[in-house]
Amino acid sequence: MPENLPSHPLLHFPRRRCRSLRLIYEGLNLDIRFEGAAVSYGARQALQPLTLQLAENRIGVIGLNGSGKTTFARLINGLAKPTAGRVLVNGRDTADERGALGDVGFIFQQPQNQIILPIVKDDIAFGLKSRGVPKSEIEAKVEAVLTRFGAAHLGSRRAHELSGGELQIAALASVLVTGPDILILDEPTNQLDLKNRALVQRLVEGLPENAIVITHDLELIAGFGRVLVFHEGALAADAPAAEAIARYREIAG
Repeated sequence: MPENLPSHPLLHFPRRRCRSLRLIYEGLNLDIRFEGAAVSYGARQALQPLTLQLAENRIGVIGLNGSGKTTFARLINGLAKPTAGRVLVNGRDTADERGALGDVGFIFQQPQNQIILPIVKDDIAFGLKSRGVPKSEIEAKVEAVLTRFGAAHLGSRRAHELSGGELQIAALASVLVTGPDILILDEPTNQLDLKNRALVQRLVEGLPENAIVITHDLELIAGFGRVLVFHEGALAADAPAAEAIARYREIAG
């Protein structure tokens, strides 16, 4: 664990406790439907027509670089729009209804790029202000989300001073403070050392929110009940982790 990061129960739940915690939160909405959804950029097909439904609490997404997995994920929260078909999140079309986007939080591959303001607590508060949360409530919400991750000490820190693991915590806090039911994490362990990688893995395991994890870190999603494998813009496998990982290894050669 990074230096000066205090102990916190969420960061040390055993796996059985993490599973129990997720069961408590089964009521969180997760109903994602791809109905012939595709994405083209001119003659290039970034994602071939895809029809499937997602309802699991943990979903992994793997594939070679350029396979379409990030395009797939960005369709879920409206960062990308389908050029054919549609994507529904909890019954709402992501291309038409902004309300659907409030259900989905997205942590980018480089979390420092989504932290806009220099001081961590100000950045976390920014999302609440943009949603019209009363000023009287913002400070308490910011404090609560930092406390949830055992990171109250990070609130007054500057983002550029944080370690890789601390940046992931700050990014998680800035997204989860707005209350999304679904969280998409794009390569959350990318370029982290072993200590920070272990920290992030514990965070992902302990999240009560539904999580869709895009990764090349196969160990991170090895326990997931459902993993999607993309290849050349198409869904190549949709299976439990062991089977999906085996298919990915076949593709990778």
